[in-house]
Amino acid sequence: MTSKIEVVRPGIFATVQDLGRPGLAAIGVGRSGAADRGSLRLANRLVGNPEGNAALEAVLGGLVLRFSAPATVAVTGATCSITAGGRAAGPDSPVFLRAGEDLVLGTASRGLRCYVAVRGGIDVLPVLGARATDTLGELGPPVLSAGMTLPVGHRVLAHPGVDLAPRPSLPGEPVLRVSPGPRLDWFTAGALSTLVGSPFVATSDVDRVGVRLEGPLLSRARDGELPPEATVPGALQIPPSGQPILFLADHPVTGGYPVIAVVDEADLDLAAQLRPGQRVRFTLEW
Repeated sequence: MTSKIEVVRPGIFATVQDLGRPGLAAIGVGRSGAADRGSLRLANRLVGNPEGNAALEAVLGGLVLRFSAPATVAVTGATCSITAGGRAAGPDSPVFLRAGEDLVLGTASRGLRCYVAVRGGIDVLPVLGARATDTLGELGPPVLSAGMTLPVGHRVLAHPGVDLAPRPSLPGEPVLRVSPGPRLDWFTAGALSTLVGSPFVATSDVDRVGVRLEGPLLSRARDGELPPEATVPGALQIPPSGQPILFLADHPVTGGYPVIAVVDEADLDLAAQLRPGQRVRFTLEW
């Protein structure tokens, strides 16, 4: 009998995510997958799953899940309180639940996205080779809602034999490494220096597609717009307002605004944890 997870409360916004659909941009399909891929991988490793198993991504916590059978889970990513069957539990460690017990995530106090992996993985139907919810492309399972049930799969590895994976706290003001973008010539001579020399603030306009930032004006040297061209996660597009849009997991595969810089792939997990109102800085890598 397949064990199931009931979504008692989905919180603000929660989805099923894995490592996405790489390699399909030529047919208009973005990679999608977990916004903070490192946290997804860690959660899976802690419960003895392959790193690519599907798990849950919850914005600002607030998720309540009920398990129909005994389960081993792990919670990673944003910092939040955790209870399992009414017992206090810790992040970044295996957590055990009995049949009928609830896993409760409190509101995140630092970071934006929490990840919940269950041993065996979330076994929803794959679409184009992945179980990830792509909010822009409208692929994969629907956004979680109260009363929804999710099947638990059977793809497992050996238990890792650890009870904690120590991780540094998420920084209050992250510094993201960037490389010059492909359209640097569309900007005035000082625009890139302004980007890396000043703090920016994440606005409330943030989702899985990207986050709008506010800060000093990044002035263009050219008028008009580009024809659509390929984009990548971490691209910093600059619309006519002069304020950056940082692309995240569900970004479009093409865009028409010039890209002044691109965040290093190794720093995209930090970018995915930016909260509205949080400051962020950029540093240049040549």
